Amino acid sequence: MFMEEEEEHDKKDHGSTLLDEDSLASPNGKAQEERAVKGLLPYDGTTTSMEGIGIVKFLRGKRLLITGATGFVAKVLIEKILRTEPDVSKIYLLIKAKCKEAAMERLKNEIIETELFKCLKQTHGKSFQTFMLSKLVPVVGNVCEQNLGIETDLIDEITSQVDIIVNSAASTTFDERYDLALDINTRGPLQLMSFAKRCTQLNLFLQVSTAYVNGERQGTILEKPFSLGDSIAREKTTSDCCPTRPLPMLDIEAEMKLAVNTKEEASQDDAVAQKMKELGLERARIYGWQDTYVFTKAMGEMVIDNMRDQIPVVIIRPSVIESTCREPFPGWMEGNRMMDPIILSYGKGQLTGFLVDPKGVLDVVPADMVVNATLAAMAKHGTAGEPGMNIYQIASSVVNPLVFQDLAKLLFDHFNSSPCIDSRGEPIHVPKMKLFSSIDDFSSHILTDTIQRIGLGSPSHDQKLSKRREVVRRKSVEKSVEQAKYLANIYEPYTFYGGRFDNTNTQKLMEDMSEEEKRSFGFDVESIDWNDYISNIHIPGLRRHVMKGRGMC
Repeated sequence: MFMEEEEEHDKKDHGSTLLDEDSLASPNGKAQEERAVKGLLPYDGTTTSMEGIGIVKFLRGKRLLITGATGFVAKVLIEKILRTEPDVSKIYLLIKAKCKEAAMERLKNEIIETELFKCLKQTHGKSFQTFMLSKLVPVVGNVCEQNLGIETDLIDEITSQVDIIVNSAASTTFDERYDLALDINTRGPLQLMSFAKRCTQLNLFLQVSTAYVNGERQGTILEKPFSLGDSIAREKTTSDCCPTRPLPMLDIEAEMKLAVNTKEEASQDDAVAQKMKELGLERARIYGWQDTYVFTKAMGEMVIDNMRDQIPVVIIRPSVIESTCREPFPGWMEGNRMMDPIILSYGKGQLTGFLVDPKGVLDVVPADMVVNATLAAMAKHGTAGEPGMNIYQIASSVVNPLVFQDLAKLLFDHFNSSPCIDSRGEPIHVPKMKLFSSIDDFSSHILTDTIQRIGLGSPSHDQKLSKRREVVRRKSVEKSVEQAKYLANIYEPYTFYGGRFDNTNTQKLMEDMSEEEKRSFGFDVESIDWNDYISNIHIPGLRRHVMKGRGMC
């Protein structure tokens, strides 16, 4: 078993059975904004009620527990809730910290004082921090631990009051160590579902997942849940009518034991880290997933479905989440998201080509649309309170595809008209990005391009100085080439991805909304003008919030 059996607690008809060895071993069978968004209210002939879903009404007076609270999406979610319904009762934020004081510091530094909350700051003025601290409660804890690592006295308060649990905690590194990814992405949901069963007032459990849990599925991918033991590789074997013996069913407990045993067998720290990274990628690909991240997230969904009993569950599956399109202001983002290292390297003249299918699709969705869809689904199913597993894929590849060759042109046009500035104050002129379908061709291009850019082998009047420079330059070339090849290998399953995410459930969710809700909580990805979003919102936001203005005119 993953954890010891907990004591019985009063419940709101949610059942008390925890995940045990028997249940785990078998499947259960079950101005910028105005340009970028053409129209948040496309009329499709559907008549909605005046109240719609009742998102604001639902949030009023609610108590939420949010994990991964200092992460990108969670912060956008927190901001939106507090801005649209300041009468929400309380939001408990699970924060990894040594003590209460440290958790409070993280709350202030990583959430309250960030630029994302500037609209709320303008609204509340001098009372801003008082308002924020009256709504946000930092809770020291860890999703990987029993009872989420929360202090005993606070457990009783939260379990007796919380209405909604939102799990936004995740390890999103593609090649993360297998043991660490399993802890956060798979064991975390297990511990959260155990905790959820103790919550006597719980209306809904909401899991923020990713559309790429669908692994190596091809074609149109429907919004359907996983059952315990599912494997993409087994699906492919069955659909291909392959005569070879099918793979065994995915055994999550066995995977966790394998990670523990492998870690114990490795003796040195460096060896452990590399071994665990290799193991994660190996296990993911055996069962039909691209990498450790999406594999462990898929297992997390399986655990939730197996343990949910009578708890209403919503799974939000966004594709690649990028900067806000509209709210609280266009272009806000934090950290290097999926496509951003490539964009920045290209803009700085360090990467002039990439390994990608020119006619392939990059499935992107702005963070504020993900949050709006999350709140709509939360209100709909939280109000209904009906047991079940509800999947929403927030994605653009079916309704509004962004083609890689079009993206490459947008990048060239942007950096050609608004170039980055080098250390000497000179504009960096970038060529049109070359797109390669072969890793060998890409590697050859990167080597040649880097040698030319760095000037390896260029003559010098001082022979000794020339030799020293050549050694330094050669090392720089090797490092640049290895970094580019690493990026290409990690991204290849996505830059040549053959799946397209259906969002029928998400479209129906929009139809349930009132016209006012569509204005305030719009998430119509079909309405996005990619030209304007990439050129006038996302890249400027990236340069401001990630590059912090460095390399700008």
